[in-house]
This record gives sequence, C-alpha cells and structure tokens, in this order.
Amino acid sequence: MTQGVLAVILGGGRGTRLFPLTLHRSKPAVPIAAKYRLIDIPVSNCLNSDLRHIFVLTQYNSESLNKHLYQTYKFDLFSSGFVSLLAAEQTEESPDWFQGTADAVRQSLRHLANHRYSEVVILSGDQLYQMDYRKMIETHRRHVADMTVAVTPVTAEQAGAFGILKVNRQGRIVHFEEKPAADRLPDLVSDWPGIGETFLASMGIYVFGRDVLETALRDPSLNDFGRHIIPQAVPNQRVHAHMHRGYWEDVGTIRSYYLANLALAQPVPPFDFYDASNPVYTHPRFLPATKVEQSSIRNALISEGCIVVQAEIERSVLGIRSRVGGGARVHESLLLGADYYETAEESDRARAQGLPPVGIGADSSIACAIVDKNARIGQGVRIANAEGVKERDGDGWYIRDGIVVVSKGAVIPDGTVI
Repeated sequence: MTQGVLAVILGGGRGTRLFPLTLHRSKPAVPIAAKYRLIDIPVSNCLNSDLRHIFVLTQYNSESLNKHLYQTYKFDLFSSGFVSLLAAEQTEESPDWFQGTADAVRQSLRHLANHRYSEVVILSGDQLYQMDYRKMIETHRRHVADMTVAVTPVTAEQAGAFGILKVNRQGRIVHFEEKPAADRLPDLVSDWPGIGETFLASMGIYVFGRDVLETALRDPSLNDFGRHIIPQAVPNQRVHAHMHRGYWEDVGTIRSYYLANLALAQPVPPFDFYDASNPVYTHPRFLPATKVEQSSIRNALISEGCIVVQAEIERSVLGIRSRVGGGARVHESLLLGADYYETAEESDRARAQGLPPVGIGADSSIACAIVDKNARIGQGVRIANAEGVKERDGDGWYIRDGIVVVSKGAVIPDGTVI
C-alpha cells in the first residue's frame, strides 16, 4: 500500500513559541518524554506505517537535528529507505528562505522529483500522537480525493485555536475557517458518524496526489497549507477528511510542551510509549541504569543514566544523565538532562572557577519549571515563580507562559531565587 508514497516532515521555522528551548536547536530536535526528541514521533509513526522514504524540512539551527537523524535512522544496504534532512538553501529559482509550510515543500520539490512517487504524506514535526498513516492513505484512495486532511474532534472552547473544517455526510470538506471567532462556531458544526455533532480541527497532516501537489504549489504567493492551499482547494477540488480519534497534542508552545510532558508522568499517561506494536525509536545511547539513593519519588518519568541522591521527586520528568543532589526537591518540573557526564576532576575545575556541577545542586527546590540540558543549578537555589510572572528574561533563564525555563548550558549560582 505504501509503495510510491513519500513522507515529508515539516521542521517549522524559528520556533519562537518554544523559545528558549529553540535557542540552540531546531524545533524537531527539542527533547520530549525524557529520552526522545520531537522528530522521533512522526518518524516512528512513518516507520510503523511502513513508510520508508522520509524527508525532514528545516532551516534554523539544524546541526543538532541533522546529527540526531544521522546517528539514529540507518537502513541496511539492501533497503532503499532513508530519513533525509533538507535544509533551506538558496537557489537560482528561489534566493529566499522558506516562507511557510507550503513554500518549504515548494522549494523542496526538486529533491522529491528524484524519486518515483504517486502520493505525499505531509506531517508536522511538533506534535505528540500515534497514527497509522496507511489508514489515511486508504481514506484518500477510497474517496479518489485530490487531497486529504487529518482531523480530530475538539470542543467549542478549543475550536478558536485551530483551523476548523466542516464536512458533509460523505466526509468531504465543504468549508474551512482558520481560528474562527466564537460567533462563527454554530455554522461550523459537523455531524460525524459514531461521534455526532462536533467541531473538526485540522491536525496539519495531509495526503496529496503528486500532480495535485505540484499544481497547488505553482502560485508562489500561497505560502502556507492551513492559511492558503487548503482553503483555496476546498471549493474547487475533492478534499476529504480523515478522522483521528486517539490522543493528539500540538506541543508548539512552552505551556503545551510542559503540560504534555508532565502528563506522561501520570499513572496512566495519555500517550502510550509502552506499546510494543508501535515503538517510538530514538538514538541508542548505551547508558547505565539510573541510580537512586534514599530518595522519595512519586509519579515521575526517569530516563536512563540518571543519578538521584537523597532527593524528592514528584510529578516530574528527568531526562538522560540528570543529576539531582542531596536534599533537592523537584516538583512538577522537566529536567532535560545532560549531553555528557562530568568527571570528578572536571567538577573540581568547575568549582574552582565558581561554577556549580552540571545538574541540580544540593538543597535546591525546582517547581513548575523546565531545566534545559547541561544547565548548572547551584546549591540552595529556589525556582518557583512565586509571583506568578507571565513573561520575563533573566541571566540564563526566561519566563514564558508563567513557566520558568533555564536555558541550555546556563549557570544559576548558589542561593539564586527565581
């Protein structure tokens, strides 16, 4: 079924809504669920759907993403499969960087043309969900559609944040409205079999026939799929909806990213990383088991290679190589971990320079925060945003959406209060 189908994953632009996590990396390279990166979600969905020809489109801070893809997704010599990164490049045809999702695909068509394909599955690189794309391709072919849009039901309260699609009884999209106002919602209700009346949000996941895609992208002024391509196609072409009823979360903002990660620490998380039939792949690191000494841990997700000593961890996520010192308390926080271990000699040299070791220092308290990789949190530090500030910038830290984010490699001295 998937022969002749290419997958294209959109890496996003500057990722300003995820800043400062995107200060040193592209959006798809942002860590998630303690040991993975966002790009692992759509790539794993592709592999589990038997899609083996995968392009990842990006243009900002792509080195980290490129390294991860190269180290992780290697196919054997007897397979034609690949996961290839296409970074924005200046050409004779277009000297500009990607101007939007559709423009990114438009500028990459010459690379896609080197492959035989009949259909393209276009995916987002900053969503958390599981989907068998073969079912969506089947929907596309069964309806002889020009393009197919994945949709998921949302409430009236959520509808204003999405592109809302209205469908007829056959599942054909008859109207599309981007982030509709509340007074428009009564006209956008769809009646879907087995669900009833609901609002259908576009997931930013599409299937196009090759000829249809190339035709749709001919107009250089149409730069975005959600704002330009789909609305223009709905009244003129066969655009169908494919229903996704499982968990789906757009993690494109600091708050949505924070909440989606914390939800994974629940006793029954909404996203199942333990489904052996649909594994999520990532780079194998061959790290030692996590070591926990005389600590209290409740509802936490802890990756491999961590060292937790006489600490209290509650409803938090600890990424690879996280180190939490004696007497420290981590509550409702994300520790993204570290890229390396410090030796005893390196720690001594750091202290001699007035730098705390990598990790969380003794007797520190971290609450409702995100601590990015390789950060050095000193002893007796208090991070809680007790004043409820919504946005502020500090030395090595930022507050976004009311959540304190300690940036990658930042140094927070002993006794600091944020």
